[in-house]
Amino acid sequence: MTNVTEWTVPKWPFLLGDAVLLLAAGYLTWQAPHPIGVWVIVTAAACVAIGAGLAVWPYILEYQATARLIEVNGLQTVTEKIAKLDVVAGQIAACTNNWTTAQTQAEKTATLARDLTGRMGEEVRQFGELLNRMNDGEKAALRLEVEKLRRTEGEWLQVLVRILDQVFSLYSAAEHSGQPRLAAQIGQFQTACHDAARRVGLVPFAAEPEEPFHPERHQAMGAKEAPPAGALVAETVGTGFKYQGKMIRPVLVRLRDARDAAPPASKALVDPNQEQLPLDPED
Repeated sequence: MTNVTEWTVPKWPFLLGDAVLLLAAGYLTWQAPHPIGVWVIVTAAACVAIGAGLAVWPYILEYQATARLIEVNGLQTVTEKIAKLDVVAGQIAACTNNWTTAQTQAEKTATLARDLTGRMGEEVRQFGELLNRMNDGEKAALRLEVEKLRRTEGEWLQVLVRILDQVFSLYSAAEHSGQPRLAAQIGQFQTACHDAARRVGLVPFAAEPEEPFHPERHQAMGAKEAPPAGALVAETVGTGFKYQGKMIRPVLVRLRDARDAAPPASKALVDPNQEQLPLDPED
């Protein structure tokens, strides 16, 4: 860009011409006879006017040149700005391309994320199904173990009940043998067996003589019909059992009304070969 102050118009020729014209006007006026004629006045005025024009003309030319220079400088500035706009347009185009690339990459990333989410969901579902199958398998195994334990529990309850029945039969035989010392020793042995059974939750119990008959607690021996109201227990024939608070077998008793017609107690003892009262292995 050219500086405006560098453009100047030489003024001395114009000022010289102005001086010459002014001198010429003065000379004509001085040499002319008086009174001065019209043509002399016109000529002198024309010289003065032309001199004034010459004096002003370099400033006009300088103004026009300066205006042109300013216009040219403005055009150069606009051209430079247009060139810069081209650079900016190129940068915008590059940014647009980068944005398009970034958008494409973002779409690919979103697609991969959706695929990954889908695979994770499928794996979670499969893992959940695996856990459910494992839980079902464990539940089935636990049910099987519980059933085995219940069967085992029912079996050892049957064995323990049979042993205690035999102990009761032995005690009844000793009590009816007429030997008090033997009956006392067998009674102590039966008490020790009952205490051992209570430690595993099996509670033997017997009916007291003259105790009122209760269908929930007693079972009459040899009775095909329900005993009459007010029937009394004569003696205990078979021990009753409770397991963990649940009745698994009532006491087998002989009622007082049927006592005289019954066979001796020593022969009515519980026989291991006879049919036993049922036990519920589930209890």
